[in-house]
Amino acid sequence: MELYFTRHGKTEWNLERRFQGSQGDSPLLPQSYEEIKTFGQMVKSVPFEAIYCSTTKRARDTAKGINQELDHPTEIIYTDKLRELGLGKLEGQSIEEMYKKFPENLPNLRNHLDKYDPTPFEGEPITEAITRIEAVVADAVCQHQGPILFVGHGASLTAAIQWMTGKELSQLREMGGLFNSSLTILETGEPNNLLPYDLKVWNQVDFLGNGQPEPLL
Repeated sequence: MELYFTRHGKTEWNLERRFQGSQGDSPLLPQSYEEIKTFGQMVKSVPFEAIYCSTTKRARDTAKGINQELDHPTEIIYTDKLRELGLGKLEGQSIEEMYKKFPENLPNLRNHLDKYDPTPFEGEPITEAITRIEAVVADAVCQHQGPILFVGHGASLTAAIQWMTGKELSQLREMGGLFNSSLTILETGEPNNLLPYDLKVWNQVDFLGNGQPEPLL
């Protein structure tokens, strides 16, 4: 079974380089709707049995935009378990300013998740985010026979996807973070669809036609 993943379209806070996290949210940029449409056009012939989506507005708007482009629109299932990694007091704050405030710890969020400690700003442990996303994916795999699309967020999806391919915590950021409106595909094994899954496509954005995106969390 093929499992498709995308990060929501780029938002105002992404542009302003502010942390969003699980509770922070901001509107999609106008150009993001075109990118979402392009993503939808690229996967429109895929017979998705369901779309699982984070409950944040930026993710819901992304999922709805994709679904409108599909040859056979499908049910969208919303779940808090696909929300972004909780960043506590960082949410809504400038990324650059918070890196200055937490210079020894925050770089680990991008590069060394095995060393990342969110307790100084009351954030969510990365292992908890991975566990909740893995649970959604595993449950969806049990309930469906055909392709499934998951719409989520950069930091949490990056970690969870790489974890589901069998990597260690220290390896989860080796391939970088997911870009907005990118395409990633995992394939489950047969006959039992058990972990680890095979990574078939990672962070593809060439179809967007706007060059290499800026690296974000």
